[in-house]
Amino acid sequence: MAVVSMTGFAEAQGARETMRWRWEVKSVNGRGLDIRLRTPPGFESVDSAARPLAAERFKRGSLQATLSIDTGENARGLKIDAVALAAAVKIAKEIASETGLPPARIDGLLALKGVIVQEDTLPATAPERAMRDAAILSSLAEAFDALSTARKTEGAKLAHVLNDVLNEIDALVLAATKLAATQPATLKDRLTAQLNELLTPGAIAEDRLAQEVALLATRADVREELDRLTAHVHEARTLLGSGDAVGRKLDFLAQEFNREANTLCSKSTDIQLTRTGLSLKAAIDQFREQSQNVE
Repeated sequence: MAVVSMTGFAEAQGARETMRWRWEVKSVNGRGLDIRLRTPPGFESVDSAARPLAAERFKRGSLQATLSIDTGENARGLKIDAVALAAAVKIAKEIASETGLPPARIDGLLALKGVIVQEDTLPATAPERAMRDAAILSSLAEAFDALSTARKTEGAKLAHVLNDVLNEIDALVLAATKLAATQPATLKDRLTAQLNELLTPGAIAEDRLAQEVALLATRADVREELDRLTAHVHEARTLLGSGDAVGRKLDFLAQEFNREANTLCSKSTDIQLTRTGLSLKAAIDQFREQSQNVE
């Protein structure tokens, strides 16, 4: 299993007798798995069975599935679902009795979802309705399968982008490592120049100067940060190649990347190293943005 994106779009169509339908499903980023169904009046029974179909195929993402119905030229118009209307009237009376509010108006009751339905979408018997729903759900499963394929295709492109960004981060860490190796000598030259401006050249003993330089170099030492950045790059590549749903782990790793880059910049005493650190932060931010698309 390769990297899977959380974004995608798919559709599927179906038909039964004079009725035709079409599912449109789309997916965007989400912290967990969120499923929203939009169905015409009379098809509410599809909702509960549709959610397990999505959960079988997806682990993360905000999914929206929209059902469109075409009853054809022989549609017989609208019909009141007596059961739904009776339930709405009962609830309205109970609320009016408990709260003292005016009773619900008929236009308000008829506006409730499921009270008025297309006559053709309301089969006469429960078995007929079950067969209709089963056919519609079969089309939805096809749409979800197509969406899964679309997310995998997008994920392959996303994996390529993430690996390119990791290569950039790796190169910047290597450049920072080389620059960091020159910091002690740079600090010594800078401190010597500053002291010579204030004191007589040679007034400070060489061993004393070496101690001060060593102290400053210790405070500016970024080897631990660079080692951790290298380890994070390795871990990110391992996650991308694991085939698991690693979006959350990549998002957390991006935070760790950014923490080390911030420390690197704060410790830097060299303008070139600081610039490299800022470039590193920009690359890490790009990695974070892209990783948020991974399932």
